Amino acid sequence: MAPMVHGLEAKYFGRIQFTYLDADDPRTLEFRRELGFVYQPEVYLLDADGRVLQKWVGFTTEEQFEEVFAQYVQ
Repeated sequence: MAPMVHGLEAKYFGRIQFTYLDADDPRTLEFRRELGFVYQPEVYLLDADGRVLQKWVGFTTEEQFEEVFAQYVQ
């Protein structure tokens, strides 16, 4: 899934900021708890204030991501 996500990151550069969270890093535990993280892979779309707009759990297709991105990106 990583190559597809990196492709989306390049396509939406300047419109969506992609940030990667290491779920194995104990320093991210508090943030993972705040998000309700349970399973890898999980992808979150957050607004500028850090509110979760969409959460995907498990394998997600590029089309599924782009369908939601289109709702928020002009």
